[in-house]
Amino acid sequence: MNRRRPSRSATADELLTTLQHLTARARKEVELHQARVELAEALQRGMLPATLPALPGLQTAARYTPARSGLDIGGDWYDGFLLPDGSLGFAIGDVQGHDVEAAAFMGQIRIGMRAAASTAADPGEVVGRTNDLLLSVDSNLFATCTFLRFDPRTWELHSARAGHVPAVWLSAEGHSGIAEDEGGVPLGILAEQHYPVTRRRLTTAGAVVLVTDGVVEGPSFPIDAGLEQVREQVAALPHATADELADEVIRAARRTGHQDDAAVLVLRHDAAPGPG
Repeated sequence: MNRRRPSRSATADELLTTLQHLTARARKEVELHQARVELAEALQRGMLPATLPALPGLQTAARYTPARSGLDIGGDWYDGFLLPDGSLGFAIGDVQGHDVEAAAFMGQIRIGMRAAASTAADPGEVVGRTNDLLLSVDSNLFATCTFLRFDPRTWELHSARAGHVPAVWLSAEGHSGIAEDEGGVPLGILAEQHYPVTRRRLTTAGAVVLVTDGVVEGPSFPIDAGLEQVREQVAALPHATADELADEVIRAARRTGHQDDAAVLVLRHDAAPGPG
């Protein structure tokens, strides 16, 4: 029996048509991915502050690097703003995920925390109200964060932590450490949570360095080791400016081989002024 073989021209036409369909589909997928990346980047740019507040005797600086996977964007954020009583509010946090949803959720947290801080002076209450607000929007995401309130009249720093990485502190004399302050559960998990507040009067000059876990944790690099690395970095620069410290600390993220996005927030402060 003789089998009829397709002509060469017919086979070539079919292959060309198939290739055209595949190329068109690939182009659409690339365009869709690019659109999602651009949307995520626009969300991130719009949600991170262009500047941070500062006062005589208080320098502030922050840095952010994107994730190395997903959309190269994520939910890490930092913030700083003036409060109605003249105090300054600062926040840093990390939302689960590296996509548009994470970036949008980060924006909700930032806006919600600013609103809560405008009516509540206690950082624990600010974090608690933000937590309840996020639960009310019924998202399946959660976030960690630290919120600080700096009072320029008393030179006190009050802070509350929701499952977030501990801060690193530095004194101008070269002493340093990791502030293992008591904290509560991450935001968006359980309602009506209590968040303990740590109060410090900044009696000596120094710095407070806050990071997200993308700075101190990598695929084979545990958080404890990363925090110790940051402590060593800042201890070696007791007289560095806030910008210099932020630049140095963000480099730690490259050393851990991180795949998460990463943020750093630095408060560089003088000693509390004496009486009168």
